[in-house]
Amino acid sequence: MALSAVSDDGGATQGILRRQALRESAARTYARALPIVPVRARGMTIEGADGRRYLDCLSGAGALALGHNHPVVLEAIRAVLDSEAPLQVLDLATPVKDAFTDELFATLPPGLAAGARVQFCGPAGTDAVEAALTLVRIATGRDGLLAFSGAYHGMTAGALAASGGASAAGVTRLPFPYGYRCPFGVGGERGAELSARWAEKLLDDPKGGAPDPAGMILEPVQGEGGVIPAPDGWLRRMREITEARSIPLIADEVQTGVGRTGAFWAVDHSGTVPDVMVLSKAIGGGLPLAVVVYREELDVWPPGAHAGTFRGNQLAMAAGTATLAYVRVNHLAQRAAVVGRRMLERLRRFAAGRPQIGEVRGRGLMIGLELVAPEAGPTAEAGAIAEAGVGAEAGQAGSAARVGLAAALGPVAYADWEGAPGGTSPYGESTIEEAPDEVTPCEGAWLTGTEGGGARGTLSEDARQVLGGGAPYPGVTRTAAPPADPALAAAVQQECLRRGLIVELGGRHDAVIRLLPPLTITDEQTEAVLDRLADALDAAIRTSGTRSRSGELPTAAGPFAPPFAGNRH
Repeated sequence: MALSAVSDDGGATQGILRRQALRESAARTYARALPIVPVRARGMTIEGADGRRYLDCLSGAGALALGHNHPVVLEAIRAVLDSEAPLQVLDLATPVKDAFTDELFATLPPGLAAGARVQFCGPAGTDAVEAALTLVRIATGRDGLLAFSGAYHGMTAGALAASGGASAAGVTRLPFPYGYRCPFGVGGERGAELSARWAEKLLDDPKGGAPDPAGMILEPVQGEGGVIPAPDGWLRRMREITEARSIPLIADEVQTGVGRTGAFWAVDHSGTVPDVMVLSKAIGGGLPLAVVVYREELDVWPPGAHAGTFRGNQLAMAAGTATLAYVRVNHLAQRAAVVGRRMLERLRRFAAGRPQIGEVRGRGLMIGLELVAPEAGPTAEAGAIAEAGVGAEAGQAGSAARVGLAAALGPVAYADWEGAPGGTSPYGESTIEEAPDEVTPCEGAWLTGTEGGGARGTLSEDARQVLGGGAPYPGVTRTAAPPADPALAAAVQQECLRRGLIVELGGRHDAVIRLLPPLTITDEQTEAVLDRLADALDAAIRTSGTRSRSGELPTAAGPFAPPFAGNRH
């Protein structure tokens, strides 16, 4: 159904926005960057009160797998309303809940679904995270928690404590494999391998200082953290590490679930079967719903150990059943993989001529572009290495270099990896090629020899002592990433909005442009999104006073029709 035109000269819109600013909390977020007043929506298109139309790549922060007001969702909601069924029933059994549970279990990893239990929570992902943490603590009798840098699990106390940037007693923060800004300074497979080794060694160290963990919680793709996919091999290693130590593994699939990443659940890519899955957003078909699914042997908590008045939302369960079934039957996860791959390929070609785009990454229809300030030079990590006295004369740096290198690269005391370029690792066949002769400033910290570094395959004596082993340098060609540019990202977001495209910001410094289009995005809409984003990026780069190396857009990203005049998308 086409959206009908809305007649408004902008006066009503501005009045509503003024009243919102006067009456709503200072904690509001999206409304600050997106000053629009939606009045109609269908599929991927939102229409504002002023008549302007936008392609929505926010999708309710990923909650709208099928886009706005999909017919199957509306039909399911109307069926419940017309039946005069109760709309809210706490945790009582109903036909609507039974149908939802059937459909949910049909989509779960088989290794979990066979003996799973489900807990209906308060209707938000953060409440489901709280329930998961309560569950594993009761089941194990332990209080500690393993979480990861850069994570986001919600805004309630326990969920926030497990999120990156929080300081909380009992939570041990582990390094997430963030290849572009690797905490170990290497990236790629080796960075992921070091991350896994660090976790393993810490857990086995009686003097490691980590409280006995009740569980490990992770996101298969860090969303708010900057769209950082965890390598499949690394996820399997986390499963092996936790299983060997009887630590429940909790997969937070609040945003990654229901086909978003190109598989129905993001853990499906790696074949990992967690002990606990936290689900929300898209499982409610756009309405509030959250559940925890877990192995039956963990089901030892007493009645009322976790409860919530609105855990019996019948409309959300009906909408959720319709959404889960539609995604499953129509193979939308597979389509998300195909469309996402196409978008990543084109965006990477576009980024190749623009140093302000530090990295394009993602999985399925969960895509991020990290924007940087290339003229500002390397990040503080590389500067810390240089200040430590390692680089030009790394072999003569002394104990100060060891301290500085450790501080700059993070916890590397257990980096006794095995393997070399072209070899194997716990992550499968190595894809790292032999490094070129040039030694980057960042890598110079690790190498002996001539100015700026030295011969490949040789660790400086100081780096060797810091690393605690004599293993060969793994031939990684990482260069220190430039600092993030949140101002440029904010400018791109506004340029997108002017062109009729809604995008979100994320990442450590809000410098990552995030794309979360609905799984129903058409080929035509995909091209329109990429056209508008490319044009917005170049406009923001020009305005910011920096220039791309190439003055022209790729052929595929040429001009497009004004977004508000006769927009069909």
